[in-house]
Amino acid sequence: MDWMLLIVAGLLECGFALSLKASQGFSRPLPSVLFVLFAAGSFALLNLALRTLPVGTAYAVWTGIGAAGTAIIGMLLLGEPTTVARLVAISLIVAGVVGLQVTGAGAH
Repeated sequence: MDWMLLIVAGLLECGFALSLKASQGFSRPLPSVLFVLFAAGSFALLNLALRTLPVGTAYAVWTGIGAAGTAIIGMLLLGEPTTVARLVAISLIVAGVVGLQVTGAGAH
């Protein structure tokens, strides 16, 4: 269950990163409010996941999901460059996140 909380927290991290960009320096009300909501939800779920998961593993997975997810969304929806190098880098992030979970790094 804590892994699921961590995954959702990572996805919410994508939401707060994208909302932060859309807020244009907190000058746009709706994206600014969404940023606060996504950030609060993300940190709350990360906090719950840390009850049983090691902090190093959980933080790496959380940031990995947020970084890879935000980069992918940026390429798909925001017109950011899609290059082979970027796709390889995102694949390495995903491989690292999966590797941490599969190798039992989440066990006590």
